[in-house]
Amino acid sequence: MPTSVKQLLAPLLLLLLLGTGCRRDEYLIYDVNPVDVQGVNYGKNKLKTTEQYIAILHANLFQKALSANQQVEISNLIESIGDKQVGFEMVVSNFINRPDVVLPSMTDMRSDLDAFIIDTYRRFLIRLPTEAEKAWFRNFITTNTFVTPEIVYLSFALCDEYQYY
Repeated sequence: MPTSVKQLLAPLLLLLLLGTGCRRDEYLIYDVNPVDVQGVNYGKNKLKTTEQYIAILHANLFQKALSANQQVEISNLIESIGDKQVGFEMVVSNFINRPDVVLPSMTDMRSDLDAFIIDTYRRFLIRLPTEAEKAWFRNFITTNTFVTPEIVYLSFALCDEYQYY
């Protein structure tokens, strides 16, 4: 075949392939329902007041209400410190170290990690953990023998999501 015919045939063949190979199939309809995807803490957009934070924290850690006098004293303490977060950290640490705090034992935590993780999320964040959160915590607690229920509860009580309702 002469070269000039090859030069004419190549672009013509390319156009023919593009014209027939890349056509739109109008008859294909995919029935996909739209899904509204929201974050796990969707709707938690109101910051707790200092009084709410203290009352809820005490109820979560001691499974009973805090007296009004104690709540006022702790609120005043937090407000007197320039940095609220430092005040919250001090209160949480003090609560965690009290002998009457209601915590699972190390044995209980490690014997059924999934139950511990689910109970902790329900207790502090009032929701179930996602599968990714469960897997991450399970891996973290399993690979780090120093992790105790106190450390987990401390981290939940100080996390950003716990600050909101």
